[in-house]
Amino acid sequence: MTTDVEPSENHRRIPVALSSASVYPLSVHDAFAVAQDLGYDGVEVMVTNNAVSQNPGALIQLSHRYNQEIVSIHAPTLLLTQQVWGTAWNKIERSCQMAKEVGCDTVVVHPPFRWQSNYAENFVEGVREISAMYQVHIAVENMYPWRVRGREAVAYLPHWDPMEGDYDAVTWDFSHAATAGANSLEAVKALGSKLRHVHLTDGSGSGKDEHLVPGTGTQQCAAVLQHLASNGFTGAVVAEISTRKAKVTGEREEMLAETLRFARQHLAAPVRSLEG
Repeated sequence: MTTDVEPSENHRRIPVALSSASVYPLSVHDAFAVAQDLGYDGVEVMVTNNAVSQNPGALIQLSHRYNQEIVSIHAPTLLLTQQVWGTAWNKIERSCQMAKEVGCDTVVVHPPFRWQSNYAENFVEGVREISAMYQVHIAVENMYPWRVRGREAVAYLPHWDPMEGDYDAVTWDFSHAATAGANSLEAVKALGSKLRHVHLTDGSGSGKDEHLVPGTGTQQCAAVLQHLASNGFTGAVVAEISTRKAKVTGEREEMLAETLRFARQHLAAPVRSLEG
């Protein structure tokens, strides 16, 4: 069933893009194909060990082939991508370079790990300098405390919560918020214009980083999207759910289609059906 909700004339149509992480273990190529099939507005490319994710020329070709704008680059600042692009600062600079080459202006980064002490000491200032150098928004993502045997361990510096840092741009992830026990609606309101980017997903508050379909967890995803739609949000909303456990044919696509329907409904934009 198709539900069409027209945006108010006073509201910008906020783009809803698909993170390439949402089709894992499929490829970046698959992310562009699925985004086109389901009617997304673009793709966020997560840089990984996959060669295509590191190649701006290949990404531009995919963007043109599938008529999908690249809205953001997710820098390889995860534990699983420690070996990609060398040092921490090099990861951020190369991500910014690639963003400029593919025509987007947002780079998502995670805060430094505790053991990256030299990098962490100058992180806030360094992010600001590189952002100005490349004229891109480096949006620092909210993370969550690690717990070992029931106790909180210091895993990120300066902090897992971007509210604690003087950042110019922030990415808000609902699953990370649920893991941290944060209130997304309060946080988004407090961030105001610093909020540049949103990873649309959900979590149950179980302590695990679940990346559920929005609306199936405890975060106020609908209320946050409605708030963004009515308060001049100038960034993008990116679906970043986990579909790796999808077993039945079409299950992954249905999860991603439901995420898109949810986003469009609460951002007051048209929703496209799977049949359409």
